[in-house]
Amino acid sequence: MEPDLFTAAAEERQEKEPSSSPLAVRMRPRTLDEVVGQQHLLKPGSPLRRLVGEASGPAGPSSVILWGPPGTGKTTLAYVVSKATDARFVELSAITAGVKEVRAVIDGARRASGGYGKETVLFLDEIHRFSKAQQDSLLPAVENRWVTLIAATTENPYFSVISPLLSRSLLLTLEPLTDDDVKGLIRRALTDERGLKGAVTLPEETESHLLRIAGGDARRALTALEAAAGAALDKGEAEIGLTTLEETVDRAAVKYDRDGDQHYDVASALIKSIRGSDVDAALHYLARMIEAGEDPRFIARRLMISASEDIGLADPTALQTAVAAAQAVAMIGFPEAALTLSHATIALALAPKSNAATTAIGAALEDVRRGLAGPVPAHLRDSHYKGATKLGHGQGYVYPHDLPEGIAAQQYAPDELKDREYYAPTRHGAEARYADAVEWTRKNLGRKRS
Repeated sequence: MEPDLFTAAAEERQEKEPSSSPLAVRMRPRTLDEVVGQQHLLKPGSPLRRLVGEASGPAGPSSVILWGPPGTGKTTLAYVVSKATDARFVELSAITAGVKEVRAVIDGARRASGGYGKETVLFLDEIHRFSKAQQDSLLPAVENRWVTLIAATTENPYFSVISPLLSRSLLLTLEPLTDDDVKGLIRRALTDERGLKGAVTLPEETESHLLRIAGGDARRALTALEAAAGAALDKGEAEIGLTTLEETVDRAAVKYDRDGDQHYDVASALIKSIRGSDVDAALHYLARMIEAGEDPRFIARRLMISASEDIGLADPTALQTAVAAAQAVAMIGFPEAALTLSHATIALALAPKSNAATTAIGAALEDVRRGLAGPVPAHLRDSHYKGATKLGHGQGYVYPHDLPEGIAAQQYAPDELKDREYYAPTRHGAEARYADAVEWTRKNLGRKRS
């Protein structure tokens, strides 16, 4: 709704006394050029550029739906538009507003347009909280462009926003902020006149922990920075030490360098704990990686490797579980991905173990590298092209499906390797049946025991 007397007074106080506002509010960009991240949405001619008047011609600005995780800049973008546009700007929250408030805004927009030629931009935060009927009330205004809608949501709009409203708006997807994005924002807040004005410094170790806490959420980073800066100043310290930050946010720093030894040491410990079937140790190392902000896709890749390297056919479902976990992690991300990674880690740690698949390909590769790769036996060579028969290719080949037991006692490997055995199955778990199968097949292929 339009600002009332008390709202206007509060905003005037915030302008005169910036410290009365949270740091995250004070550090909101004033122009689109100050926005951190989301550069794919800020190119010349983009819908957001048009909303702030950086366009001309007969085509007017489009209504947009901003979809992205918390702290990625949805409210910030709306705020920038409100400051930069010449249009009348009205803000509503779906948490507190209803159809009555929406209709009041629309009526005001029609009066402003008809009476003063003034366009209205309506920012509706958390639109996914509106019911279907409440969203329906926006349709005439959006369709007739009585208002230009900027709607923000953290929920998938294809499930949470009605189709008619989606079809009348442009869907803009905000991407999670990178560590570099958040780092730039933190450093600006430390020195900017609207921020901490250089009152404290932030050592690299503390900054790294703050970035892990933030998890790509700019608002969370600035909130934690402000609290830690206040605690440091109360202690008479000009530097935000790691201990101060830990005490302020009640979250211990995990000693883990994603680009150094800790990255590889903890990952190694995770895999070796799974190999050793110690599910509790494996979960501990998994938790350390998660808490340190490790890329969940890296963890998932390690689990897929472990499923083949250390489990193999002792539990053929292990690889399926690991691959499914990797696919799920890529789709959902943290924090929910922690559940999927835990699921896969527990399954792999408790699975029967076999490295037979690992040693088998290792031995085969070693022979090939030693030059043991003789000609393919003539009866196995391709015989589909013209002239192959004259060369003797395919002659004498026995088609296994023509035999009662489906196996033909003929030579498949090159002469130099005809009696070589690479796969040595264990009797662990499901691999026991593969051990029986390989013993039977080798016998029926007429292979000599090596």
